[in-house]
Amino acid sequence: MKPHRLLAVAAVAAALLSAPAAQAADYPNPGYVTGDIEAVHDPSMIRAADGSYLLYSTDQYLQVRRSTDRIHFTKIGSVWPNGAPWTAPFTDPAHPGYLWAPDISFHNGRYYLYYAASTLGSRNSAIFLATSPTGLPGSWTNQGIVVQTSTSNDYNAIDPNLFVDSSGRWWLSFGSWWTGIKLIRLDPATGKRSTTDTALRSIAQRTGSTTAEEAPYIVQHGGYYYLFVSWDLCCQGTKSTYRVMVGRSTSITGPYTDRTGVRLTSGGGTQILASHGDVHGPGHVAVLHDSDADVLVYHYYYSDATPLTGKLGINLIGYDSAGWPYVY
Repeated sequence: MKPHRLLAVAAVAAALLSAPAAQAADYPNPGYVTGDIEAVHDPSMIRAADGSYLLYSTDQYLQVRRSTDRIHFTKIGSVWPNGAPWTAPFTDPAHPGYLWAPDISFHNGRYYLYYAASTLGSRNSAIFLATSPTGLPGSWTNQGIVVQTSTSNDYNAIDPNLFVDSSGRWWLSFGSWWTGIKLIRLDPATGKRSTTDTALRSIAQRTGSTTAEEAPYIVQHGGYYYLFVSWDLCCQGTKSTYRVMVGRSTSITGPYTDRTGVRLTSGGGTQILASHGDVHGPGHVAVLHDSDADVLVYHYYYSDATPLTGKLGINLIGYDSAGWPYVY
């Protein structure tokens, strides 16, 4: 085993022995990663069949990186090397093919990638589905729109996350600002929206002077479903105020409540990661259930970052004695 991996294992053991409270204000720095880790925004990661890691992120036609050890990452291409003209009605003509928030998973013997097309501040948005036998650049097939919104909607079809529950039901959480985070049922046979359960469920919404909430991600641990969201402002370089909040529920459809019992639909949320030191605006998380731990991937900004240039952050997730997640 490599020396740095031995040190990482020792650090994990120490962290588990002295697990901090989930609401602690002292947050860890991002773990050690190298290689092509600049300009990573809205990352999502999966362990491929060959044991390597594939990391997808917001960028021109969705960028793909690969790692063999979860430490060193190499850019290997884009999901759509020949372009994605079907997304043009939703994207900025000045930045064609700039696609958002890929969400990667593996089901039914193939890779599923949900992603969004939109522009900043717009509700002219759509979430698309692509599938692939390998997950590699250029191997993807466009499966079309899953859900879309316009100015007539009071919610926004961006930032998708697929969750498959223990009963085999497929769910897609998504959303940004306005009336917050939504949840819809999908058909496992198609990966598209269910035609028998068409309900649009609200699972989180800010209250007060701001509606700044987006980037949902649902995981299951023990008897709970945990909903991670990002609050406040992304994409402002060192002025970014993104922070990661969480709530939990015994039902996938909610209600999700924070550590104090406040519902996430009533502005609740327990903070587990925020700006500290030279780490600014950490957020838009995804979680990989790996062989050694639950792995949190996210982006953050640092001292010389430009507004749209995030950096890859990786940490691990633990759960305290009350079952609340913390980052280490």
